[in-house]
Amino acid sequence: MAHQDFNWQWPNPHTQGIVVSAEDTDRLGHTNNVRYLEWLEGIAWEHMDTLGCGWEVKEKLGRALAIIRTEIDYLSASYKGDQLILGTWVTSSDRRFQCDRHFQLVRLLDAKTILKAKMGFACIDLKRGSPSKMPEEIKTALEKGLAQCGVCP
Repeated sequence: MAHQDFNWQWPNPHTQGIVVSAEDTDRLGHTNNVRYLEWLEGIAWEHMDTLGCGWEVKEKLGRALAIIRTEIDYLSASYKGDQLILGTWVTSSDRRFQCDRHFQLVRLLDAKTILKAKMGFACIDLKRGSPSKMPEEIKTALEKGLAQCGVCP
């Protein structure tokens, strides 16, 4: 089944394949919710890299996007050996301080959505840890992400 055959919540996702390992599961045999959070954060960083705003750019600027809110809807369980596809999109940006991205995790075998999530980010000054206006490089990367989505405002 091709990735484009999934019922993605937004078009043109940035995707990453994941195979659930025994270390990813909890006592119930399900994927641990902490692992889901790690995967969401990881693909967000990876996506920003592909948009031209990787960590080296953020270090040079002294600015980065920090997570300020996470909402997760757990729709089904995943288990050891499951092959998953995680998709993400930049879905909004105020082009000053904040942006949002959405996520969708799909099981490859049956195209079932395992979870949907949304994260809010704020631009921060890395030295002070306080809010900061987005530099042009971050704005440009977010604009590219919004354009990839195609239907995002």
